[in-house]
This record gives sequence, structure tokens and C-alpha cells, in this order.
Amino acid sequence: MLQKIDYPNQSSRNPLLVVHGLYGSARNWGVVCRKLSAERPVHAVDNRNHGESSWRDTHSYLDLAQDLAEVIEAEFGKVDLLGHSMGGKAAMTLALTRPDLVNRLIVADIAPVTYTHSQLQFIHAMRKVDITTVEKRSDALAQLEAAGVEDPTLRSFFTQSLDLKAKIWRLNLDTLEAEMPKIMSFPDISGEFTGKTLFLSGSNSDYVLPEHRPLIKSLFPKAAFVKISGAGHWLHAEKPAEFIATVDAWLKRGE
Repeated sequence: MLQKIDYPNQSSRNPLLVVHGLYGSARNWGVVCRKLSAERPVHAVDNRNHGESSWRDTHSYLDLAQDLAEVIEAEFGKVDLLGHSMGGKAAMTLALTRPDLVNRLIVADIAPVTYTHSQLQFIHAMRKVDITTVEKRSDALAQLEAAGVEDPTLRSFFTQSLDLKAKIWRLNLDTLEAEMPKIMSFPDISGEFTGKTLFLSGSNSDYVLPEHRPLIKSLFPKAAFVKISGAGHWLHAEKPAEFIATVDAWLKRGE
């Protein structure tokens, strides 16, 4: 079963389950989850091959959706579901294959399409870090910069998955590298999710484009689209206050 972090609340509102993106973890969403838990119970999971969850040999979206289904069936029955990037694709896959487990869906800056870019360069950079020489996080930041990770925000993000005490990455880099074509794609799923759905994107991101909307609407006929001004792909980290306010307001409107 996936490892998760709970942010309890005695409210009778539906629980919100948060699913992180590639190279992330539940811990990355701490600020967002704590703020959203003022109004409802919030839970964040570590996907397989990430964080404290188990390492597996596969990493398809059907795998990730099944992992989420097991958690929801065991502990919640039904949830509101929020997923970012890879987590958004996993959330969409679950909503399309097991709509009985999802009340409402929030997809943060991703579309149900295959992308032509890859994220392998970051695996290569992480592998170049000599963890045996890392005593503090700044050591790893410097090595990631030397390995070609130019964006300081990304360098900081990656080091959140570095266990300094154990001197290991809390990421199954081997499986993520082997399964990267699946991570960049989206499964061919028939059917639709008829629950309320919000596609929340950054105005500076090119992950959700106007040409994606017909496909999105065919799969998620109640989809609404909102952009956060000045945010890119990491919209929850770049504009946390705006992200939290938008998600909270949308969830309240649907109750």
C-alpha cells in the first residue's frame, strides 16, 4: 500500500486526496495540504517508486491508478482527487477506470496526451551526484547545478527526495528511467468521467493547450478550465496562495 500523510479535520466534507508529480513526494505538498485542511480532511500519498512508498518494476498509469484505488477503497470509500503532472495523469486514469471512487477531480497542469519531451536528463543529473560526499543539502544543490540542472527551483525540488542520513535518493531511478515512455504517454481508455472536473493550469505553461480541449471534453464532459496568472508548470509551488484559494473556492462551490 502507498505511504501517505494525513491532515485531519472533523468536517463532514469529502476528503481530498493529493497525488504528487514525477520526482516528487507527499511531503512536497505540505504547505498546500495544511492550508486546504482548514476546511476538509486532506491526505497526500507517495506514489510507487517515490518517497516512502514501495519500489516496483513497473510505473504505468494503470499501475498508479490501481495503487490509488487500493488506498481509497481501504480507507475512504470515495474522495475528491487532486493530481499534479504525473499525479494528474494517474488521477485521470483512476477517474476514467474507477469513477465510483472519485467524487470530483482536479487536474493540475497536465493533459491526457502523450508528450514528446522527456525527463531523463534529470535522472542522469541525479545519478551524477556523489552522495557519499554530500553532508548538507547545499552540497547536493551544487552538484546538481554542475550536472546541468540550471533552474534553482528544480534543484531545490529534487533534493527534497534526497535522504541525507541514509545517503540515498528516495526515488527508484532505474524503474523511472525504464518506464519513462509510459510516464510521458497516456493510456488509451474508452469511456468518460462525468463528475465535476477542474483543469487548473499555469498561464506560462504549455502543458495544457487549446488543441487539447476537445479530447479533454470527450473524456471529462464537465471539465472547467482555469489558469493561474504568472505561474508555470509548478503552479502550486510558484503561486501557492493563488493555487490554494482557487482549489478551495472550486471545492466549496460544488458542495
